[in-house]
Amino acid sequence: MNTNDSLEEAIEVLQQLGLKEYEARCFAGLSRLHTGTAKRLSEMTEVPRTRVYDAIRVLEAQGLVEIQHSSPQQFRAVPLDEATETLRDQYEDRVERLHDALDTVEIVDEDDEASVQQVWAMSGRDAIENRTDQLIEKASEEIVLVLGDESLLTEDLVTRLNDVDNGVDLLIGALTESLQDQIQTAVPDARTFISGLEWLHGENATEDETAIGRLLLIDRSTILVSSLMPDTKEEQAIFGEGFGNGLVVIARRLMAQGLLTVRDPKQ
Repeated sequence: MNTNDSLEEAIEVLQQLGLKEYEARCFAGLSRLHTGTAKRLSEMTEVPRTRVYDAIRVLEAQGLVEIQHSSPQQFRAVPLDEATETLRDQYEDRVERLHDALDTVEIVDEDDEASVQQVWAMSGRDAIENRTDQLIEKASEEIVLVLGDESLLTEDLVTRLNDVDNGVDLLIGALTESLQDQIQTAVPDARTFISGLEWLHGENATEDETAIGRLLLIDRSTILVSSLMPDTKEEQAIFGEGFGNGLVVIARRLMAQGLLTVRDPKQ
């Protein structure tokens, strides 16, 4: 990636973090200079000179830029580590405010179907991993997890699995021995096994076929199943809860194939 591409990506990300375009362009421009004047910044960033001053005032108020009141005025960006930490704090604060605001919103209709079996679709690895973390955290009796791809064994997932309460049975399956070894090393308290589901192994699958990502069953009542798209590796999932015993017993036995009965307290 060349310098121009890197700068454009930085500007795009800064805007996603809440800066306006001129503010993002000025901050990115200053990141290339020890110090700069409004004239120099305008030339570098194509931001009108009069708008540079407005952008700098906003950036200074956010703690991202320092001003030297000389003639002409000189500007400089704060050190990169300091700037990213400031932006992170601001972003996290906005997320917390959003959560608090929506958490107080009154529900206008009752969930009369709370006990009915429901299945929902969701997309995006971050969202699916967050849902996986939440489900694991809420487990009170048993977690059965089967991973179909090494990329899904993330540091965050490992941390969450290692935080599982000792009173919760943790069974983790893998599609390959190498992945099983990685899981056993990363989560030593888990019972690991090679999945006995031949259709999950994809032995006859081609590279352009969708692959199984993760299968998760929590307390025999909540199920999450994801797949990985062959080209983009984008993850998509279905999530269901409120299931009766018949379905979850079948699902559990399928997921736990390969786990020896003597090692499985729930069989």
